[in-house]
Amino acid sequence: MEQKTSFKSIIRPYKPTDKSAIVSLFRFGILEHVYPAFFKAMSHPDHIGMTLSVSVAGYVLGGSSYFQAVLFGGAWACLVYYCCHEIYDSYLRRKLEAEMADIQTNFSDNQANGFWVAEMEVNGKSKVAGLLAVVKSDGWDAGVDDALSLEVFQLVVSFNQRRKGLGTQLVETAVEFCKEQGLSRVIVEISSVQTAAVSLFRKRGFTVTSVNSCTCANHLVSKLARINVIRMEKHL
Repeated sequence: MEQKTSFKSIIRPYKPTDKSAIVSLFRFGILEHVYPAFFKAMSHPDHIGMTLSVSVAGYVLGGSSYFQAVLFGGAWACLVYYCCHEIYDSYLRRKLEAEMADIQTNFSDNQANGFWVAEMEVNGKSKVAGLLAVVKSDGWDAGVDDALSLEVFQLVVSFNQRRKGLGTQLVETAVEFCKEQGLSRVIVEISSVQTAAVSLFRKRGFTVTSVNSCTCANHLVSKLARINVIRMEKHL
C-alpha cells in the first residue's frame, strides 16, 4: 500500500538555534539566481550577436580554426557568467557580513524589524523550510508623508517545499507586521530573473513602481549581466 506523506507548516519567530539552517537557506536563496540570470543574459540579442562576432574573430585569427572559434565564444560566455555570479555573490557576502552576521541583534531584538522562520513538519520531522526578514525603512521617498515603510529584506522558501503556500504565508506575515507597526506601505526589491517571486507579490496585491539597473555592483558588471532591480509596493 502506498504511504501518504503528511505536511504541516508553521510560521514562527527566529531562534538562535536556527542560525546554521537559516544561513544555509539564505545562501541558497541568493545564489540560485545565478544560472537563470546567465541564461537570460546570453539569450539577449546583443549577447547573441557578440558571441557570434567573437567566435568569428577566433575562427579568423586561428586560421579557420573551429576550435579557436569555440574557445573565443566560450571565453565570452564565461565573462558573462562571471558578471552574473559576481552580482549575487557580492550581495551575499555583504549581507552575511552585516545584517545576517547577528540576526538576533539586528532583527529579533529590534522591535522595528522582524525575522520569521517557516517550519515544515514532514511525517513528524520538523525542518526549516523558509525565512522572512523585514526592516523598517525611511530612505525610499524623501519628503513623502508615508516615507516610513516596511521593507522585505529577504524572503526564501526551500526548493523542495515550494508551491505549498509557504511563500504566501510569509508575505502575509510581512503585511500583518506592517499593520502592527502602524505603517501603511510594504516595499520589496527583486532582481528581474526572480519571475516566480514577482508573480507571488503581484498575487498578494503588490504593484511594480520602478525598474532600474542599479545592482550596487560595478557598472560594467551590471551592464554585461543585464540584471534589473524591480521595486514593488503594497499600500495598506
